[in-house]
Amino acid sequence: MRVGILGPLEVVAGGEKTDIGGVRLRTLLIRLALDPGRTVPADTLADAVWPDGGPGDWGNALQSLVARLRRALPAPRLLSAPGGYLLDLPADAVDARRFERLAGAGRRALRDGEPSAALHLLGEGLRLWRGEIPEEAPDAARRRLAELRLTAREDHAEAALAADRSDGLVATLAELASRHPFRERIRNLLILALHAEGRQAEALAAYAEFRAFLADELGAEPGPELRKAHLAVLRGETTAARPRGNLRPPLTGLIGRDEERARVHGLMAANRLVTLVGPGGVGKTRLATAVAADGADTAWLVELAPVSGPEAVAHAAAAALGVRGPGLPENPGAPVERLAQTLERLGDALLVLDNCEHVGDAAARLAVELLGRCPGLRVLATGREPLGVTGETVYAVPPLAPGFAARLFADRAVAVRSGLTLDPRLVEDVCRRLDGLPLAIELAAARLRSLPLDELAARLGDRFTLLARGDRAAEPRHRTLRAVVAWSWDLLDDGERLLARRLAAFPGDITVESAEAVAATTVDQLTSLADKSLLGFDGERYRMLETIRAYGLDELVRDGELTRVRAAHTAYYTGLAERAEPELRGAGQLPWIARLTAERDNLLGALRFACESGDTATAHRLCAALGTYWLVRGDHHTLATWTRRTLDLPGPAPLEAEAVTCALHLLATGTGADRVRRLLPHLDARHPTVALVEPVVTLVTGDPSAVAVVESRLSHPDPWTRSLARLLRATLYGDAGDLEAMRRDLHGAVSGFRAIGERCGLAWSLTSLADLRTTAGEFEDAVADLDEAVALLRELDPSDRAVPQRVWAADARARAGDADRASAELRELIGTESLSADQLVFARITLADLARRAGDLPESARQLDLARQAAGPHTGPPYRVLLECAAAELAMAGDDLTTAERHLAGVFDPASDARLTAALAAHLARLRARQRRPADAAELLGAAHALLGTLEALDSDLAATAPELRAELGEHAFEAAYGRGRGLSHADALALIETHLSRRGP
Repeated sequence: MRVGILGPLEVVAGGEKTDIGGVRLRTLLIRLALDPGRTVPADTLADAVWPDGGPGDWGNALQSLVARLRRALPAPRLLSAPGGYLLDLPADAVDARRFERLAGAGRRALRDGEPSAALHLLGEGLRLWRGEIPEEAPDAARRRLAELRLTAREDHAEAALAADRSDGLVATLAELASRHPFRERIRNLLILALHAEGRQAEALAAYAEFRAFLADELGAEPGPELRKAHLAVLRGETTAARPRGNLRPPLTGLIGRDEERARVHGLMAANRLVTLVGPGGVGKTRLATAVAADGADTAWLVELAPVSGPEAVAHAAAAALGVRGPGLPENPGAPVERLAQTLERLGDALLVLDNCEHVGDAAARLAVELLGRCPGLRVLATGREPLGVTGETVYAVPPLAPGFAARLFADRAVAVRSGLTLDPRLVEDVCRRLDGLPLAIELAAARLRSLPLDELAARLGDRFTLLARGDRAAEPRHRTLRAVVAWSWDLLDDGERLLARRLAAFPGDITVESAEAVAATTVDQLTSLADKSLLGFDGERYRMLETIRAYGLDELVRDGELTRVRAAHTAYYTGLAERAEPELRGAGQLPWIARLTAERDNLLGALRFACESGDTATAHRLCAALGTYWLVRGDHHTLATWTRRTLDLPGPAPLEAEAVTCALHLLATGTGADRVRRLLPHLDARHPTVALVEPVVTLVTGDPSAVAVVESRLSHPDPWTRSLARLLRATLYGDAGDLEAMRRDLHGAVSGFRAIGERCGLAWSLTSLADLRTTAGEFEDAVADLDEAVALLRELDPSDRAVPQRVWAADARARAGDADRASAELRELIGTESLSADQLVFARITLADLARRAGDLPESARQLDLARQAAGPHTGPPYRVLLECAAAELAMAGDDLTTAERHLAGVFDPASDARLTAALAAHLARLRARQRRPADAAELLGAAHALLGTLEALDSDLAATAPELRAELGEHAFEAAYGRGRGLSHADALALIETHLSRRGP
């Protein structure tokens, strides 16, 4: 995310702008942006937002503003900190701070006698200004930045004069002088600029005019610097003009390269030889020429793509500089000698050696020779790989970020078909599949002249045929996508091409280990491909761009190796998953989860190949091994999808692997129990995962033997299996209403998982234990358990927001007496996290309950309305029941008992979960008590007990209805009514509830 305040307020993330509405929100953001990455005290922020004095409770008002700003920002960057808040951004992500850094660096370069570097830095900084600073910025900051801008403009003008780049400078300085008439430095620079253009008379007149102005206005004389400039004009000290280079203005704008452009400018300011590397079509040449055109140096472009042979490199450079052309001397000797003499005469100059990859040795020798002989020379090279010489700084040009790639596509598409309307999602998909390569994106956009966007997207599977027509004026290697890749591919030797073909079989990242196993390669060969931009490298893993991979797969098919290499790939990743599975059940799970997550594309690619090739045995082995990973990560969709696909394969599979796959599918979908039962007599339960197949079957299907089966696993030799069996038995005890036994088993499971360092089972156990503690009124202990569960789940998956646990923790915290903190936590959760519809409904319902219990019925109603708006057709039954029960409680709090009953009747479902139906019965009992029908209320509570096995498992507010009724009815009458309900069968209890709801009211 980037924030711009040097002009209208601008917030950009991924190339997309976000509007921040409201004066106070913009003021708050600007004040935070002035100190990115630092804590800004709350009172300082309040002074900025309310300079004339804020509300009496400014702390809460500020907190509310912060919450609104968090929701408005495109990324979660606004953080709370002790005593204040901070905007979690690097300094350069805010244009004002970046400008300050560049202006300071430019001034230092000017002071150190490096005017060209100063021009680069100051020009880059001044280009950040898009207009005037917003009015919402604090006055002191506006004055300070305006002064820094003026000083930077003066420094830039001085650097331009020192570097002999005074074109257009007189007009700029004259305008500045009119706006700042007392600014002596501007007058000094104006006189020197007039003199540099040969306008001595005007320069002397300007001095005389300013001298008279000072005398009239201040009674003063010009300072020493101005008198020195006057003397230089009188002496006629002049600077000769010199050639400006051969860069041609581009036909199109450069989109999405501001950060890269600034980075290369910074590298060029500090280094004399910089090489831009990257795959074909990534935009190295375009970036290099843009940087060269920005700079103050005389810039020359040497195009080496058409060159062949080492001697031709120097000749191409000599031709580019026109060393035999008009205005430049014809020097005798070799081209390198003539080049060096010419560049020495030019002083500060920039030489762009473009496309060096096929003549790398010759280009490297030329660069070293010229840099050694010409102190003012800088060289910017481009190629697929570095030149490989001492003193070289290498910058890898990345593909375009998604937002910028989409902007480039849209810009080029409209150029070929004006008025074109594009589907943003399709554009994003096309750009992603083209790896964000600018050339590929431009070729694709050009096809929209005669092809609809959806057809273009559908045909990208054959991208090389689709993108086979390009710019006729471009180099042949840039006219088609195949030619772009073929240019790099053909520069490889035979061994490198063989390796690149085999690595194309990897749908995901590549490690040294996996490359050695699948492609029979070495570290040196991998490094060579990375150096030549056929592979990307992030410091740990290699990756091939999809476009290069598609080319390599074509080559692999042509050589008849595709099936063999894919089989080797599948075998390696099956082995990896089977090595990982036991580690996921103990203390080693975090590093292995990280590894499997990094290998996700490869693992699913291997499983897909096993299924497509009919390798049933391998598919079952891999699916069974990955099951623990999917469960730990909570990836139920992937679990259900791939177990189903694997189980549909014909042919035999290893017995244990098939059983585990079946059990996983049953756990994810509740289907397929018969197939698992057929396998049970043949299983060897000594394996920790296989041992749990039968307990899962009995538990999911409600088999009466479930308790006995689960208990048989409590003596298993594997501690993970024993701990999970305790957790499963605790669930069974809870379903039977034996909460004490449930508590004992949960404590045992917690101890067992904690002893072996297994986090997932521990988080599940703590969550269940917290639920039990909440019903027992042990709210502080419940909060502690839930907080630990959240931390564990985030360790396992940093993207897991653990929303249910956080909502339950907030509710328990409120019941423990800290309702304000609970409400703040829920509001922050809603405002800063991306929640599913069900999660948002749950959080809103809990907020509504907190407000109702605090007596704020309007706020409770508002939260329930928001929850109802968030609910959709796919909202789960538990959340629909919770929503209507909360609405019924709110109606009862407002004495609207008819509406309360309507809410409860509308959500009753006899086929629903017993716990939900029991809670509904308890809410209905509270309603009957309010309607002065205590006997009916007690009978309904008894029915809830019959469904749930105990009232203690209910919400503590609902459970409190029983002692209230006991006091109202008396012991004998309460027990009689309660006993009638408690003695009902499950079906009769449901019938009682339905009868009450059908009668509606007294």
